[in-house]
Amino acid sequence: MALTRSFRETIAKRARDDVAFRAALVEEAAQNILDGDIETALGQLRGVINATMGFDALASATGLPKTSLMRMLGPNGNPRAANLGRILQAVGGQARVRLVAQAQPES
Repeated sequence: MALTRSFRETIAKRARDDVAFRAALVEEAAQNILDGDIETALGQLRGVINATMGFDALASATGLPKTSLMRMLGPNGNPRAANLGRILQAVGGQARVRLVAQAQPES
C-alpha cells in the first residue's frame, strides 16, 4: 500500500492551516530549548519555518542572513542565545502566537 502524501507534507499542511497546531509546535520547540534539548528544538524550528514562513521571510524578519539561519538551525547548529531569541520571536509572530516563560516550583 503506497502512501499518498509524505509525513513532512502532512505536517506542513496542518501547520499552515491550524493556528493551534502551529502554536503547539512553537511551544514545544521553546520548551525543548529550556530543557536543554537543543538538537530536537532546532529540528522542530526548521520544520515550522519550512512549513510556514520559509527562510527568506525569516531572514527579513530577523535581519540575519538566510545562509546563517540555515546553518544555525541545521543538524550541527549552535545559535547564540540572542539569535535564537530573534528566531523564536519571528517564528512566533508568523505563527500568530506569543511565547511566555513561566517558572513553576518543583514538587
